[in-house]
Amino acid sequence: MKKNVGLCDAFIRITVGLIGLSYSTARMVQRPYRMSPIIITILSAMKIAEGITRFCPLLTMFGISTEDEDGKRPYRIYSYPRRFK
Repeated sequence: MKKNVGLCDAFIRITVGLIGLSYSTARMVQRPYRMSPIIITILSAMKIAEGITRFCPLLTMFGISTEDEDGKRPYRIYSYPRRFK
C-alpha cells in the first residue's frame, strides 16, 4: 500500500474527522435512534484512518496523489540571511 496522501492533506483529514466524530457523538447522545449520526461517525472514522495511514482508496482509483514524489515539500520557502548596512 503506497502512500498517496500528503502531510498537510493528512492533517486536514484527521482534523475534519475528529470534528465530525465529536459532532456525531454529541448528536447520538441527544437522539440515539437516528441514523444520520451513525453515518457521520463511520465517515469521520474513515477520514481519521486515511489521515493516519496516509492512504486513500478513492485517490488510488482516480490515479491522483497529493504526496510529493521526491520527498520534498512542493512549495518550499528558502530563507536567505539579510545583510544590514
